[in-house]
Amino acid sequence: MKIVIKVALSISFILYLFALMIILFLGSRGFQLSDLSMLEYIRYSSNFVPFKTINTYFNAIFDGSMNMDIPIKNLGGNFILFLPMGIYLPFFIKKINNVSIFSISMITVLFVIEVLQLVTRRGSFDIDDLILNMLGALIGYGIWKTKFVQNKLQNRTTLTIFN
Repeated sequence: MKIVIKVALSISFILYLFALMIILFLGSRGFQLSDLSMLEYIRYSSNFVPFKTINTYFNAIFDGSMNMDIPIKNLGGNFILFLPMGIYLPFFIKKINNVSIFSISMITVLFVIEVLQLVTRRGSFDIDDLILNMLGALIGYGIWKTKFVQNKLQNRTTLTIFN
């Protein structure tokens, strides 16, 4: 049974990473700024002010100034997108066993992703995306650390792949 769980989680993790790459780097983008220099692109497509985008979307939800799909997809999507990572990372990497190490690891991963999206012009750098992604990952980590999940894992022996 232990090997079945390892294989199932490994396959699901690979599929998750594949879907993540498609969403983050190959999906359609709403704006085209390819004629701009890199500095101009960074200036026009980046948000370095925490909660600016989140606040804009919340205001749009309450005042109806935007199609409701846009803020819900952006807020919910960014929140949910990295929730599975909160479960996968501590499962596969045993050293990520406390919230501090997990948080540092995730902030690093998310920052690199945001910068890559900017440099490849496949998206923008938005600090609010990083905040929402991090919150989702922390919720996933919280699920991972619940007594229910940990008890299930204890009954199946250690399931780590990387030590």
